[in-house]
Amino acid sequence: MRKVLSALLIVLACLLVPPAGLSAWAKYEIGDTGRYVEAMAPLAAGPDVRGAVADTVTDGIMSEVEVGPLEGEVRAYVHRAVRSFTGTEAFRAAWNAANRAAHDAVLRALRSDRGGAVTLDLAPVTARLKTRLADDRVPMADRIPVEHTEVTVLRAQELGSVRKGFHVLEIAGFWCPLAAVALAVGGILLAVRRRRAVTATALGTALGAALLALATAAARVLTLEGLPGHVSRAAAGAVYDALTETLRTATWSILALGLTVALATWLTDRRARRRAGSAAPVPAPAAEPTRARA
Repeated sequence: MRKVLSALLIVLACLLVPPAGLSAWAKYEIGDTGRYVEAMAPLAAGPDVRGAVADTVTDGIMSEVEVGPLEGEVRAYVHRAVRSFTGTEAFRAAWNAANRAAHDAVLRALRSDRGGAVTLDLAPVTARLKTRLADDRVPMADRIPVEHTEVTVLRAQELGSVRKGFHVLEIAGFWCPLAAVALAVGGILLAVRRRRAVTATALGTALGAALLALATAAARVLTLEGLPGHVSRAAAGAVYDALTETLRTATWSILALGLTVALATWLTDRRARRRAGSAAPVPAPAAEPTRARA
């Protein structure tokens, strides 16, 4: 009975590794505005996001003007100017402000009971961009309309299900890792052969981490395939990679730690068996029967 209970606790602990890692990442990384903005900030200097922003702004400017046969030359010049702007501190500040505003809006909606879609007003960001482009004398920058355009971040029909899932992840983010550790420790303490139990727990943990790594990679492929045609796949991939960097780092660290502990425990157990075998007393040879003398 002791062996069965120990094995059951260890199996349950290993099964909790993927959901524990995912929920902890969602609670402490994605659920924190400061960490979210910090994760997104480096993308402002990346070529994928800068290129996507430059294309979008250029299209917006060109849609407001008529340049006739010189459209190709003007578009190229505007694109170069906007691309140059994306390398400035002003652009990075606007990028961080937009991400902070979007994240705050989503968190407020998920942690409250109000209904309706979650929207983001881009007018402040657009105004800052227009001022900077005009200061840099980018052609037609003064014609960029600054309107209170609300961008839907989360639709109303999606809010209910997303809110429930978010609440579950927030609760599981604390209790799920704690339960996994408690089950693993209990299973090891109940084991008859604790070295083997440690080895099994370490291997199971490594397997759970590997499954989580595969799920993260598969989710990236599915996410990019489900994007609309006008969205830059390269920029979206960069955002996904930035958001999941902590998760992927933790996953591979757990995988490496599990394999290291399993190998070390196995080697220790093997060495202990050899020492026990060499220290065992050698059985004395059987005495030869004595013959009676005639």
